[in-house]
Amino acid sequence: MKRKLISSGSSFEEQVGYSRAVVAGNMIFVSGTTGYDYQSMTISEDISEQTEQCIKNIEKALREADSSLADIVRLTYILPDGTQFEKCWPVLKKYFGKVKPAATMISAGLANEQMKIEIEATAIITQ
Repeated sequence: MKRKLISSGSSFEEQVGYSRAVVAGNMIFVSGTTGYDYQSMTISEDISEQTEQCIKNIEKALREADSSLADIVRLTYILPDGTQFEKCWPVLKKYFGKVKPAATMISAGLANEQMKIEIEATAIITQ
């Protein structure tokens, strides 16, 4: 099976040694994605804005894999403070309310204190 590696251009990928996404067959595995704007390497302090940026970053990776947010079949949300998850719901419903992928929320520490949410996705190529 052929693999395609997709990069966001984040310095983290090179420093740690991972890809933003990996395409294997018709499956796309998107790494845990935070709310960093990778163009400016900035991150909002607001969890809703971070959630929106996470999804934009995932969407960009999926486009490079000839897929879209509508093709997501699985999501994992990771938050250092699980009590903040409800603040993310309006953004998540905006993007996934019709897609309704399988999803899990985990409360766990993230790489730094600025990060309030990380989202991992699995999608399929349906074309």
